[in-house]
Amino acid sequence: MIASPRTSLMHMRLRPLVLLLAALLPTGLAYAQSRDIGARGELLDRIAAVVNEGVVLQSQVEEQMGTIARRLREQGQQVPPASVMRQQVLDRLVLQEIQMQRAEKLGIQVSDEMLNNALQNVAKQNKIEFEKLPEALQAEGIDYGAYRTQVRREMSLQFLRQRDVYARIYISPREIDQFITKQTGNASANTEYEVAHILVTLPEAATPEQLTQAEERAKDLYERAVKGEDFGQLALQYSQAQSALERGNLGWRKGSELPQFMADTVAGMKPGEIAPPVRTPSGFHVIRLGGARGGNQPLIVEQTHARHILLRTNELQDDATVRGKLDDIRKKVLAGDDFGAIASAVSEDPGSGKEGGDLGWAGPGSFVPEFETAMAQLKDNEISPPFQSPYGWHIIQVLGRRSQDTSTEEKRRQAVEQLRAGKSEEETELWLRRLRDEAYVETRL
Repeated sequence: MIASPRTSLMHMRLRPLVLLLAALLPTGLAYAQSRDIGARGELLDRIAAVVNEGVVLQSQVEEQMGTIARRLREQGQQVPPASVMRQQVLDRLVLQEIQMQRAEKLGIQVSDEMLNNALQNVAKQNKIEFEKLPEALQAEGIDYGAYRTQVRREMSLQFLRQRDVYARIYISPREIDQFITKQTGNASANTEYEVAHILVTLPEAATPEQLTQAEERAKDLYERAVKGEDFGQLALQYSQAQSALERGNLGWRKGSELPQFMADTVAGMKPGEIAPPVRTPSGFHVIRLGGARGGNQPLIVEQTHARHILLRTNELQDDATVRGKLDDIRKKVLAGDDFGAIASAVSEDPGSGKEGGDLGWAGPGSFVPEFETAMAQLKDNEISPPFQSPYGWHIIQVLGRRSQDTSTEEKRRQAVEQLRAGKSEEETELWLRRLRDEAYVETRL
């Protein structure tokens, strides 16, 4: 069932261009090459790993290693031994290949319109015109076509995780009530923490021997870090988390957005302190607090009241057909037909359809970027042209805007988002471990 666009599950905030350039492109270039093998029937590269019916190429591994090494040198960090980095990169690329295969089997696709909207956001964040994005990329030595390929791929993986992980995270009403109560009396809930961690994973049905080995390894890494070894270097070399190639760094996050075990741990730590290993279902975590800032602030938000009509494609209706239907509906409404009555009759949003498409008052970040971008361009009572989001095709009418102190409903919505964000880190690690365990992988490096 397709949910309303008013949800955090489909948020896709792309990082600014300057961060995407180094991190994403080489994988995209090699990935496109790997997909060309089957299509053209010629060997373009050596195979580093066979992953189910796909492959990871040696060029992918080498290109990512080169990118990471350059980034570390620019940051003044020590580059780990090639053998260590090669294994970390290969493990990440294998996981990405497994995820892409699953996304393809599920029919997850990113349309050109969705991709262009995402790239427009990247251009906007970097204060350049969208039309000049290829030129800006070229100045950085990056091919625009390959960049588009990689961003499309990253979006597909994000949508897959939203489907397989985030959508399955259940937040009970009691959890929401407890969260709001705790947040009201706890300034640390809105305090932002800079956190890094090292993960030593455990098999899903770990034996006592495996448990002991993992615990001892985590304790050893903790002791080495406490004695002065570089935490980021240890993470890069030994962590089995997805953040390993970022030196274990999770960035700045509110305490309420961290996994609960991590939030509980850092709340009692001082910047620079390293906590002893903490066990979770995914393994043992060694956590370092880099810094803390902020606290509770009044939440005054600009809210928008809107309603929409959602139509989806199916076996009988392609994008052009659905878009044409919405065009006709828009013309009828502009001619005097009732928007709410039509929405109640035809909208395929199970959440708002029966309410005449009414989405209520919502603050920034309540909708997916495609929806928010279209909504932001409208004046009061104006109706948008049809546009596409991950949920399907929409038209929106803005009914009004206001500045509002956060209501109880908004606090509950934010509580759900933050609780889900806190759970998603651990759930994602467990989900990736299951995908890896179920896949056939043959390493050839």
